[in-house]
Amino acid sequence: MAARKINPWLKQALELGPPLLFFVGYLRIKDDSFLVGGTRYDGFIVAAALFVPLLLLSMAILWKLTGKLSRLQAVTALLVVIFGGLTVWFNDETFFKMKTTIVYGLFAALLGIGLLRGQSWLAWVLDEFMPMAEEGWMKLTRRLALAFAVLAIANEVVWRTMSTEAWVKIETFAFPVALILFLWTQIMLLQRYLEEPEG
Repeated sequence: MAARKINPWLKQALELGPPLLFFVGYLRIKDDSFLVGGTRYDGFIVAAALFVPLLLLSMAILWKLTGKLSRLQAVTALLVVIFGGLTVWFNDETFFKMKTTIVYGLFAALLGIGLLRGQSWLAWVLDEFMPMAEEGWMKLTRRLALAFAVLAIANEVVWRTMSTEAWVKIETFAFPVALILFLWTQIMLLQRYLEEPEG
């Protein structure tokens, strides 16, 4: 199915909506507990459980409207389902917090494997959206692999040493903003490698 363009604001709402709703939901029920099927769950576990179907719904809508999901979105959704399920099954928030480490660590590892093979797997994913010379892709891939590794380590430090509320705030806002700013600065620095799209 060919990809279709949609309103960029709607696309942003579908991509950012679930994390923001998780954040708002957590703040509203963080001090509450819920008895479900004879098991008591705290507010964080319930918010995490609700986040999974919200994310899947938003991705289903995005796929329906555009006819396409990126490989990164698909992998992220799979990991959210797995670790969200483990969080609820074991009634342990550790799994959901570790999910961020696994996601960032996996991306760093995949990019690193490509680099060891002399390839930019990032170009394979994003070249159609941002045509760039091979040298530019290799530089961006090396830097982004390092950035993902740093974020994975940072997440481990945050969830192991800070409160759950602090982790939720950092996970929802600080990590995404840091990644967006990093990518923006890299695109500015690599302008000379950008190419005009064909046609």
